[in-house]
Amino acid sequence: MELQERLEELISSGIGIAAISYDSEAVLADFAQRRGITFPLLSDDDSAVISQYGILNTVAAEGVGPDADNPEVQADVAKYVSVFGSSQLIVGTPYPGTFMLGTNDRVTSRFFEEFYRERNTTSNVMLKLGIGLSPIAAVEGSTAHLKFTAYPSNSSVTVGTRFSLALEVEPGPQMHVYAPGADDMGYRVIGFNLTPNSLARYEPVQYPESEIYHFEPLDEYVPVYQKSFTLLQEVVMSSDAQAEEVMADLDALTLTGTLEYQACDDAICFLPQSIPVSFTLDLEMPDRQRAQR
Repeated sequence: MELQERLEELISSGIGIAAISYDSEAVLADFAQRRGITFPLLSDDDSAVISQYGILNTVAAEGVGPDADNPEVQADVAKYVSVFGSSQLIVGTPYPGTFMLGTNDRVTSRFFEEFYRERNTTSNVMLKLGIGLSPIAAVEGSTAHLKFTAYPSNSSVTVGTRFSLALEVEPGPQMHVYAPGADDMGYRVIGFNLTPNSLARYEPVQYPESEIYHFEPLDEYVPVYQKSFTLLQEVVMSSDAQAEEVMADLDALTLTGTLEYQACDDAICFLPQSIPVSFTLDLEMPDRQRAQR
């Protein structure tokens, strides 16, 4: 659904969209009609293309093979195979993910996750590639040291969604904030300090490349940001059965925390700052209608 919602914006950025799965043409046509999908949905019902791209999920076949009772096989099935509430494993499915192709039809990047229920969103992929889409529900603020805009890559999430909280920062004139590595010298590195949430886990922050600043008063060489930059705090929604039951009873999820940083100019280092931030996301449960074979 996110691809459809972002379709015009993606096309205007020069990006074409197509989705391929092992589902039959009839199943895909029904899904497109129910969800209003207008971009191509390609049926690879013999898994030929899936196999050529090296993403055929062979674990499902092992799960119905002679070693199905092997504890190691069962552990792999639990991690890599979707059964969608059924005890029947579906053979022929791909590992879910996204390929980005260049103008020469060569793969330029790929985004895949080990656990089958964790999925990168389109907006998250675009942010990772440095292709900014229009911010959603942005939180804007300014202090004596900087201006910032914080926003989630997605306005709605579901079980296993992998998305990002983006932070765009513009340091003030003659100001700098600290990058990773400066904490070893006693400075506070800029970033989110998010309150733990049982329905989500927080991945390490993705920082852009910093520069080395010579702080003359102390003759220190410190990694900093002096120009506008963006960092990404990736969040992964829980995907176990218990979390899904909890999400089914909720309409929204709110993540809270603080934006932490310390700023200095050419002469003075200011006290560390802590600014409250909050992000509210709609919760949508996944579509469970699958092919019957």
